[in-house]
Amino acid sequence: MGFRRGFKTEANSRAQEVRRELGLGALDRLDPWVLAEHLLIPVWPLSVLQETTPSVTHLLEVEPEVFSGVTVFRGHKRVIVHNDSHTPPRQNSDVAHEEAHALLFHPPTPAIDDRGCRHWDQDLEDEASWLGAVLLVTEDAALEIARERRWRTVEEAAEHFSVSVEMINYRLNMTGARTRVARARRSWGRR
Repeated sequence: MGFRRGFKTEANSRAQEVRRELGLGALDRLDPWVLAEHLLIPVWPLSVLQETTPSVTHLLEVEPEVFSGVTVFRGHKRVIVHNDSHTPPRQNSDVAHEEAHALLFHPPTPAIDDRGCRHWDQDLEDEASWLGAVLLVTEDAALEIARERRWRTVEEAAEHFSVSVEMINYRLNMTGARTRVARARRSWGRR
């Protein structure tokens, strides 16, 4: 992931600002549905389309891993549609990812390009993935998890933040939290 210069700092600031607006601290759980309400973005489970669009059953029951979520635009209004067959922690990540697109003011794009292929901008997707993760597990939270005081295991932290263990490990790795905490402990031990 090669981000534009300053993006990670911008993402951390944006997440802190959003958390302040919601009255949350860095160690509090962020509920993506509350954030969606705050942003005035409706969130629809994919299953609501099942009756009118039978092919949705395939995405819910046969190959749920091929669809996580999408933002649908109509003019300036947007709706997030997410795959509600996923686990609740995965749904939280999926919805936070789509909210990140909105918070980063990513422009709407057609789902399919002129050749009939799925339109995909990897840079925008990477930015949304990064900010979505930061919204759910802040850098301060990753450091606190690495200290193993409040939460003894990544499983406990995942339960607290209502995210997957994979998300906790991702944030621990991306922030270098374990290394930073270990380095701090070594320097404290020398004093």
